[in-house]
Amino acid sequence: MENVGAKVIKTLAAIAVLAILLLVAYTWLVLSWSYSSGERAGYVQKFSHKGWLCKTWEGEMALVSMPGTVAEKFYFTVRDDALAKRINPSIGQRVALSYEQHIGVPTSCFGETQYFISDIKTVDEPGFTPKPAVPVLPKP
Repeated sequence: MENVGAKVIKTLAAIAVLAILLLVAYTWLVLSWSYSSGERAGYVQKFSHKGWLCKTWEGEMALVSMPGTVAEKFYFTVRDDALAKRINPSIGQRVALSYEQHIGVPTSCFGETQYFISDIKTVDEPGFTPKPAVPVLPKP
C-alpha cells in the first residue's frame, strides 16, 4: 500500500514540475517574441513607478494628431530604469516612443500593459516658433 502512495506522490510532483516548466517557457516566449513593434508620438502626461511586489514604470501618453482634436491615450510600460530616467524629464514635451507589443504575458508583474517601451526621442514640433510673451519694440 505504501508503494502505491509513493508512486502517486512522485507522479503528482512530476506533473507539478512539468506545469511550472511549461509556465516558465511560455512566459519567456511571450516576453522575448513581440507581436508588433512601432512608434507613437505625443505628450507623456503621466509616468509613475507602480507595484506592490514587482515594480514597473507605467505611463500614459496623449496622442494628439491636430490641435483641437480629442486626444487618444496610449498606456505603456517601461521595465528598464535607465530608460525611465530618460523619459522622466520629457514629461510635457512632444516625444516619440518606440515600443514592442507583447500579447499574453501571464501576470502583471512584468507590466500592466502590452506595450513595452524600448526607446525615446524628443520630437521638434514642425512650424512652431516660440514668440516672446511681451512684444519687443524697436528702439527709436
